[in-house]
Amino acid sequence: MAKKLIRFDWAMKKMLRHKANFDILEGFLSELLGEEVKIRQVLDSESNKETEDDKFNRVDVLVELANGELVIVEVQNSKEYDYFHRMLYGTSKVITEHIKEGEPYAEVKKVISVTIAYFDLGQGKDYVYQGTTVFKGIHKHDILTLADKQMELYKKNNIHEIFPEYWVIKVEKFDDRVKDKLDEWIYFFKNAEIKNNFSAKGLKSAIEKLDEMKLNETEAKDYKRYLKDLRDMASEQHTKMADAQELINKGRTEKEIEAVLGLVEIGLSLEQIAVALKISVERVKEIVERHMRE
Repeated sequence: MAKKLIRFDWAMKKMLRHKANFDILEGFLSELLGEEVKIRQVLDSESNKETEDDKFNRVDVLVELANGELVIVEVQNSKEYDYFHRMLYGTSKVITEHIKEGEPYAEVKKVISVTIAYFDLGQGKDYVYQGTTVFKGIHKHDILTLADKQMELYKKNNIHEIFPEYWVIKVEKFDDRVKDKLDEWIYFFKNAEIKNNFSAKGLKSAIEKLDEMKLNETEAKDYKRYLKDLRDMASEQHTKMADAQELINKGRTEKEIEAVLGLVEIGLSLEQIAVALKISVERVKEIVERHMRE
């Protein structure tokens, strides 16, 4: 039976920034990027600061890999319509923060943005998306590539290796059918558990270090408060959605009444109105009779 573990989003905020736990995040990034990842350090960033009214709905960690590339790992629980813009801002800010004044542009760091979204970000059927920059000819439809000299100077084979790269994992879209090692990680993100047959990098360490039963008293209280905040946030979002739907339905009803009465005025029969508006004759009668009583 799978062991229940601490939610990954809370672990990101409280535990995975410590060097002793780097192997967990390294395992996930290695499976995602398809190469061995070794975190050199967690870098300081504005988003890492906590405030008293922090509702734990966003987690950002900026790490530097062994090859010098920078990776922003973000966990987002609440829906934000401008989230794609925030992703762009985040990578841009990291780039400008990590180039020294007077350095040539060739020193710009490669940035990889990884978003683990616990809400339906955008429209799409998949649960893992990768975004890279490609320059495509509008006439010849060819892909612009680096010149040989540029490859030699910058140690890059493709233009997209220079520009920021984006990964989006839509946790709630995952159907729990595990097909590969990255899916094992996403299963963990969604269910806060790791099955006994999982073998992806970092998961064995996660089982040992993210056991909820191993939390001390302070951590346990903090974690319970975090879960309560998430429940409160989900409840608030549900209420807002219900209120919005009620307003939409009210608007539809008012328009329906207005349309029925307008067609009555020009002499259409109740049956003709029902056909025109694609509603029942009984509904048309109800609206007309109610209007006559008023």
